[in-house]
Amino acid sequence: MIYKIRIILDAEEDIFRDLEIEDSSTMEEFHNAITQAFGFLGDQMASFYTCDEEWNQDEEIALFDMSETGSDVRLMNETSLDDVLTEDTPKLIYVYDFLSMWTFFIELADIVAKEDGRTYPNVLFSFGELPDSPPEKNFEAEKSVDFDDSFGSYDDLDFDENWN
Repeated sequence: MIYKIRIILDAEEDIFRDLEIEDSSTMEEFHNAITQAFGFLGDQMASFYTCDEEWNQDEEIALFDMSETGSDVRLMNETSLDDVLTEDTPKLIYVYDFLSMWTFFIELADIVAKEDGRTYPNVLFSFGELPDSPPEKNFEAEKSVDFDDSFGSYDDLDFDENWN
């Protein structure tokens, strides 16, 4: 089957690409299709994140396992698209280049039969130009924390002067 997917840049202005890709493609192949559709070089780290209907981030699917111990991180080249993107779970978050934090919202729009003679992945529609730099992100906690200033001084904690 073929997935028709909309990938939307998290920005104030509308910038998106509509792709079609085989449901059996790996997440790494999907990542490559996204980078090409938006004109990225594809030379930066990236991750997909599963999410709920309100776009609350959940499990990471990473391009590479960067842990020192070989953790249980799901990898793009070992995960197929239809394992994470389904009619029941039609949304993903995609982050490209963790220093710049290009963030995209991905949504499954339709599932159709494969057309003979057509190559996949395929960009169906492109809207808006990618800006020169990623949109500003405002990282704020939802609730503010009220710290109690009654602690006093660290001088009273009886540290040795040469504790290193």
